[in-house]
Amino acid sequence: MTEHTTEQPKHTSLHAEHEKLGASFTDFGGWDMPLKYGSELAEHRAVREAAGLFDLSHMGEVWVSGDDAAAFLNTALVGNFAVTAVGKAKYSLIVNADGGIVDDLIVYRIAATRFLVVPNAGNAPTVARLLTERAEGFAVEVVDASADTALIAVQGPNSEAIVRAVVSDDAQRAAVEELAYYAWTAVTVSGIDVLLARTGYTGEDGFELYIPADRAPELWQLLLAAGEGHGLTPCGLASRDSLRLEAGMPLYGNELSVDTTPFEANLGGVVSFKKTEHFVGRAALEAAKAAGSRRVLVGLKGLGRRAGRGGYAVFTPASEATDEAPREIGVITSGQPSPTLGYPIALAKLDVSFAEPGTTVEVDLRGKREPFEVVALPFYTRGA
Repeated sequence: MTEHTTEQPKHTSLHAEHEKLGASFTDFGGWDMPLKYGSELAEHRAVREAAGLFDLSHMGEVWVSGDDAAAFLNTALVGNFAVTAVGKAKYSLIVNADGGIVDDLIVYRIAATRFLVVPNAGNAPTVARLLTERAEGFAVEVVDASADTALIAVQGPNSEAIVRAVVSDDAQRAAVEELAYYAWTAVTVSGIDVLLARTGYTGEDGFELYIPADRAPELWQLLLAAGEGHGLTPCGLASRDSLRLEAGMPLYGNELSVDTTPFEANLGGVVSFKKTEHFVGRAALEAAKAAGSRRVLVGLKGLGRRAGRGGYAVFTPASEATDEAPREIGVITSGQPSPTLGYPIALAKLDVSFAEPGTTVEVDLRGKREPFEVVALPFYTRGA
């Protein structure tokens, strides 16, 4: 899950807070980020059972404003933002001319002519540059506010109670309670203006709080204090990765890349061919949809105790009924033991003829092949 860079890793405005908590750090997308504070298993379970607190300030924030904002985003990205209501968010993709995924991102509609685009950490400069380039000829302004913005997430069953405890008044507490999934509202926490979104990357109920970077340490401490009676635990990237894997959510650099189309990543539904705009990559994606994908992303459940890891090859199962030798049919993109489910899970790109749930395959676990079963995603569903 680590993205290596040759430059000196950057620090978020919460780096000193992580040091105080004794975090172990890792380089991720060019940022020195907390991997874990103690036990990554305990952090994972805290999010599933109570609440976890995450620093996501390495993510990017790019503002798009102007009369042509919706039409511009409909040209620059694959989704249809003209139909997104103010106060709502949409998951989307930015692709290149060949239809390859440059990044996956979330877009919030702040006003009729104003949007917030949130790309991944390592891709934020690229996304900001591409949006600026693609804005030529449109009445829009593209502003990369990543350096001035912090992002803190509270995730887990107790997240609503914690966020309600820190907002300023009863009206805002009601707004938190009523906030729908993939929607946002403006709140105030101890004089800090917060863009509060009911979004996340864990498979649990949760919130993401966008704030000025210089106010992040103050908000972090306020949330920790409010969470003391709710089991709130600071969490690092290790638990974030295991949580998103259980929820079947893709990670850029693992499941998603410029060599992957949305259809190969099971994200074809994100692409809008109904909109009239000739968005970047449209022709290539129309051709890819018509041709069909050779491989698609699937979930794998380990039938033994050993876990498959990213890069491990997937084969047809050995059979005594035929002399045909097992052949390679795919590759694992992410995999590890599931703390919640108690067995190994993985995401893998498989030949479509083996992608049906219930199909048995074998994964080469460093020289020894073990059986895995194709299963429907997500592996874990809240409340199921």
